[in-house]
Amino acid sequence: MPETTKITGPLGIIAGQGPLPCVLAEAVAAHGIPLHIVGIRGEADAEIERFPHTWIKWGEIGRLFGGLEKSGCTDLVIIGAVNRPDFGNVRPDFGAIKALPFLLGLGKGGDDSVLSRIVSFFEDKGYRVHGAGDVAPELLVEEGTLSTKTPSAEDKTDIAMALKVVRALGQLDVGQGAIVAKGRVLAVEAAEGTDAMLQRCADLRTSGRTRGARAGVLVKAPKPGQEERIDMPTIGPETMKKVAEAGLAGVAVAAGRVLLAERAATIEAANKNKLFLVGEGWDDTDE
Repeated sequence: MPETTKITGPLGIIAGQGPLPCVLAEAVAAHGIPLHIVGIRGEADAEIERFPHTWIKWGEIGRLFGGLEKSGCTDLVIIGAVNRPDFGNVRPDFGAIKALPFLLGLGKGGDDSVLSRIVSFFEDKGYRVHGAGDVAPELLVEEGTLSTKTPSAEDKTDIAMALKVVRALGQLDVGQGAIVAKGRVLAVEAAEGTDAMLQRCADLRTSGRTRGARAGVLVKAPKPGQEERIDMPTIGPETMKKVAEAGLAGVAVAAGRVLLAERAATIEAANKNKLFLVGEGWDDTDE
């Protein structure tokens, strides 16, 4: 294991949606580190049951900590998207009642503010919260071209502009992605997420408002000051499929700051759809 992971014992993984919790668990297990997954019902995939696990419902804070403590976990990774809970349907246990001020605060503020409070909540309980990339750096997109196809000169111009757009959006805590084609901003990511943003571009193409050969790029990068330990941008094979459907030429992401959900499958999807996939150098302070 790289020294930067700072894992001293069993790793607790609090799992939300998607394949990433299991991808991370596989990587951690390959490093010989014991782990325990706490899965949120209605969010986490049943695949987590391949590993030592505890299921919890929204509001079962006591059960969450019980699962972690029983497994001896003091290091945590929180990974996978979650929907903000409908507090009318939350059934708190005793642990949740003690944490009621924290839970009520989750309904207020922007994403970065909420996520920072979540990290602080666990740190105040004595846990060390890590980013998935700190624990398994092989899951991060490296700098350079990963696909067979490489970006053209026009693509590189679009990439540079999209990176500027994402950086500007990030200052306002808006989103992590933008789509630029032939110097024109087609879409920016807001609360709807990357998939919905790509669908809007696909709809434009279907309606005939964008025509011709594939052009344009999806760029994803973290917002300046983002709590990347639990909200790192992610791409996967489904991203590549939707990028192709949107009529774009490829994807560029901030190298070392974006997770690759399923590396082999994502690169295969890029090549199958004749898309480029590149990791770009990224500095939050760039102008």
